[in-house]
Amino acid sequence: MIKAENVRFEYSTQSGGISLALDDININISKGEFVAILGHNGSGKSTLAKHFNALLLPGVGTVYVKGMDTKDESLLWNIRQTAGMVFQNPDNQIVATIVEEDVAFGPENLGIPPAEIRERVDNSIKTVDMIEYAKHSPHLLSGGQKQRVAIAGIIAMKPECIILDEPTALLDPIGRREVLNTIMKLNEEEGITIVLITHYMDEAIKAGRIYVMKNGKIIMEGKPKEVFKEVETVKNAGLDVPQVTELSHRLSREGLTLPPDILTVEEMVVELCRLK
Repeated sequence: MIKAENVRFEYSTQSGGISLALDDININISKGEFVAILGHNGSGKSTLAKHFNALLLPGVGTVYVKGMDTKDESLLWNIRQTAGMVFQNPDNQIVATIVEEDVAFGPENLGIPPAEIRERVDNSIKTVDMIEYAKHSPHLLSGGQKQRVAIAGIIAMKPECIILDEPTALLDPIGRREVLNTIMKLNEEEGITIVLITHYMDEAIKAGRIYVMKNGKIIMEGKPKEVFKEVETVKNAGLDVPQVTELSHRLSREGLTLPPDILTVEEMVVELCRLK
């Protein structure tokens, strides 16, 4: 679905210098995958996300979306229909005064017939569990609900891949849980490829695969259990590990025999019971 080959991207700083945001990035994301990309602020993860639907173009290297080269301007429309983007602040994506009208905005701009727009809007709002708010003003909703409306607007355009750039960063824990549940539902039930940019470890452990970035480079890649058991490497990238993994790591240093790849409370309970 998404492939990056030797991607390098630079931008000019305010002082007139050049900053290297992406340095020789190679990524391959298959159709139907749920991939999380982690990194501290300034690691390049949001810059990389913008390459996945041609908001930014690589200075060196190539990005392909379903085989389409993002540098080919004639393919731009198809690329952005294939890979939809959800940003950090839902207010920046909401354009209408009624939820269902906002969700209809994308399909209308694609020239979809009215009858099909109606069907797409209803299905999209239902998918994100916002049917009861279809006639409401989006600006009166909670942060999590607004973000689900923004996601519904992308779903209505029927993308095969959705890139979410820190979609829960401005939300409270309830809103974060609502959005994460929606993301997982889209991946598991709709088969939509998900690329989640985040710095929340409890979100990343839900992914099938994780990339960790530092200083514009990918320094780790693998399944959550493979990545987070390398506690010191993750911490050296300026990130935390899941709290339960951290607890397991500390208990192991105190002499308890625990697996290094514990990610959840349930797994920790099972392992502690085995020590009795």
